[in-house]
Amino acid sequence: MRWMNMRNYSTPTKKYKSLLSALHSVYRLINTTYDLADLSSRLTKLLSQIFKANKCTLAILDNSKTRVSIRSSISNNKRTFTMKKTKIKNILENRIVTKSAAIKKDCFLSAPLIGDDIIGFILICRDKKTCRKEGSFDYLDLENLMTICGQIVMAIKNIQLYSEQEKMIMGTIKSLVTVLDSKVPPAYAHTPYFSRLVRALGEELRLNKKDIDSLKYASMLHDAGKVNIPTEILTKASGLTGEEYDIIKRHPVKSAEIIKHLQILKPVVPIILHHHEKYDGTGYPSKLKKNKIPIGARLMSVADAFDAMVYGRPYKERVSVDDALEEIKKYSGTQFDPAIVKSLVKISHNKKLKKYLNLTH
Repeated sequence: MRWMNMRNYSTPTKKYKSLLSALHSVYRLINTTYDLADLSSRLTKLLSQIFKANKCTLAILDNSKTRVSIRSSISNNKRTFTMKKTKIKNILENRIVTKSAAIKKDCFLSAPLIGDDIIGFILICRDKKTCRKEGSFDYLDLENLMTICGQIVMAIKNIQLYSEQEKMIMGTIKSLVTVLDSKVPPAYAHTPYFSRLVRALGEELRLNKKDIDSLKYASMLHDAGKVNIPTEILTKASGLTGEEYDIIKRHPVKSAEIIKHLQILKPVVPIILHHHEKYDGTGYPSKLKKNKIPIGARLMSVADAFDAMVYGRPYKERVSVDDALEEIKKYSGTQFDPAIVKSLVKISHNKKLKKYLNLTH
């Protein structure tokens, strides 16, 4: 009798342990991305592994609840993904959406993603061969899926909130940039490719989305302090006097002061403040050295120099990509972080990125 009890409880116990492991895996995944498309694609793969399924679909509904705005599927390791709005495919999907119903059949599981209202659904399926091998789904499997769905809903809501916050940030930045553009001659501003270059470097260094977003914002605002520099100094073609150079050197501090009171831009401040530091500690304003310099600022320093050389300035003739790279490599380890220089060299030889960054000359 005791043996029978042990046998009866062994499978549920094993499944609960599997659930804990699955929840941990989902938790780790949802904390590594703030991109809804990326999350959807990676979740379908993870869920197919957790439930030993041949097919998994995650669908996110639009506001009307009558169409799917994102559909990510994996079927026998083949992925499909679309962000094009499509109709709900069949009676089964319609039932899940209209009734917010979870469904369990022998080789099939489905569960709605419910926040304040239904926001999507998950479908999981085993083919006959897998079902014979792994067995039919039971109600514990369905319970596990619904528990995981709760985590996924929270992740989707967080991403949507992050997206709204990003829109607010971009609105604020555009207002600041408009003011900056009105005071700084356009010829002395960065090219539109500068932000692309910064982003490409961040991705090559495998920074997370939040850090890359901070870099994007910093790339637009790092010279905001130049609004306080007299135009005659800013546009001076000949060499600057010591006093004039000191005025120029104040712009990172002035830039940081302009945005430091905006809470939503707080992560950007250290990047802007220190983007003229040098790897060997001879930069300004704080003479920080090596890893004491925020990585975003180290990256911005490399991108800033490359941008000035390749895209040119009124006071400086543009040079070829190869010449610019040689110049930057020459100062690797002194002015620039060697790891970031290496990343710059790598992306500058990527044909697709070269076109994206207009580095074809």
